[in-house]
Amino acid sequence: MDLDVPQVRAFVRAAEELHFGRAAGTLAISQQALSKRIARLESLLGTELFQRGGNGIRLTEAGQRFLPPARQTLAAADAAVAAAVGKHRPLRVDVWGHLYAPMRTLAQVAGKAGDLALGHGRDLPSVTTALLHGDIDAAFGRVHPPLPSGLAHRLVRLEPVDAVLSTDHPLAAEPALRPAQLSDSVLWAPGELDRLDFLHRFAGRFDIRDTATSVNLGLPHFLAEVAQDPRGFSLLPADAPLPRIPGLRSVPLVNPTPLYAWSLLWRTGNAHPGLSDLTAVCAAEAGQRRWLEYDPARDWLPEPPANRAWGKEH
Repeated sequence: MDLDVPQVRAFVRAAEELHFGRAAGTLAISQQALSKRIARLESLLGTELFQRGGNGIRLTEAGQRFLPPARQTLAAADAAVAAAVGKHRPLRVDVWGHLYAPMRTLAQVAGKAGDLALGHGRDLPSVTTALLHGDIDAAFGRVHPPLPSGLAHRLVRLEPVDAVLSTDHPLAAEPALRPAQLSDSVLWAPGELDRLDFLHRFAGRFDIRDTATSVNLGLPHFLAEVAQDPRGFSLLPADAPLPRIPGLRSVPLVNPTPLYAWSLLWRTGNAHPGLSDLTAVCAAEAGQRRWLEYDPARDWLPEPPANRAWGKEH
């Protein structure tokens, strides 16, 4: 049985979008053409891959089983074409969570990892979509479950987090703070809190009841709003450079120290040679710079530490 690559590609896009019209749009073909390709594939396989109904489409059990190897088939086909034509391109890497300055860490490995083309994704869902569509090769930021099938990630760095607060805050003069001391303060977030996994989990773990939402217009604008609230605070990586904003102070958090986890994320089956180079450099830098140190008696991570060993794929 010989699979037709355009038919497989139509299936994968439809499985990712769960909408024939949107999937067809990503492939620049008509919805009718996409439906025909999928119907021919189902006829070839002798089984239905989608359940179609008034509420949309969803994968059958056969479709769920077929999706991971179908993605691998497309990745192998794309790699074969690139190898045949001798096409060389940089490894395309997006970062997200830009308020926490992911480029600070990535810049320390990028110079040793070959030819990279760096970009910015909006958030984790948009980055995972770009990875699954093949628009980028890898991404760097904070990874948290659930992730779509077909993706893998490795931890690169655990970074201590400080509280950033107004100099008018009652605790601003403290040399260090325990997270529990902030329970009566207002946690500022650069967007809806339930979309910002780290801040959301911090608020739940340390009983932060009062929150405020800012429009995400960049770090200086966000921190200027925090500085104007005498009860307000937010969280930033400890060595992230703060903009020069009057009325703002950074205070270390201890007992426990929250750690922000940076990870490298990619699509399984991606054969770009730069991907293995980048993961190897990240592992070497993590070991040399002691980026993965974690003490459960001293530190706090939102996810269970059992999933934190370098090299464990999820």
